[in-house]
Parts: sequence; C-alpha cells; structure tokens
Amino acid sequence: MTHVGIREFKDKATTLLSSGETLVVERHGKTVGFYIPVEAKDRNAGKVVLEDFERIIDGILERTGLTEDELFNDATDR
Repeated sequence: MTHVGIREFKDKATTLLSSGETLVVERHGKTVGFYIPVEAKDRNAGKVVLEDFERIIDGILERTGLTEDELFNDATDR
C-alpha cells in the first residue's frame, strides 16, 4: 500500500494508477481517498484500506446521525 499526497496524486496519476498498487491519498497527512485496483498486486492492502474506509464512514454516521442511505443520497445530490 502506497501513501501519496493529493498534489503528487494529481501530478503522477497515470503512473500511480498503472502501478497496480493500492493507494491512500492524503491531504496534510489526513486520508481523503483510496484507489484500490481491481487486480491489485497487494491484495491484503486493499482489505486494510476497505476496513479503514468502513471505520471512517461509521465515524461520519455516528457524528452526523445520518443513515447510510442519507449519506449516500447527500453525496450523490451534489
């Protein structure tokens, strides 16, 4: 699993995405996104990232009181 800053991700997206590695995209040291290739070289890293993602979503739901459907609908309405 590779951690990259958002600027580096933007500047080197083609190279990073073609590497086949799971990417954690960060801004100022905080995770803002993930890239998990369908056929990842580091399959276990993808599992770890998905677990992190689940923890982040659970925290958002707990803090906001939203349901998963409400959160999804809010995100897709933008």
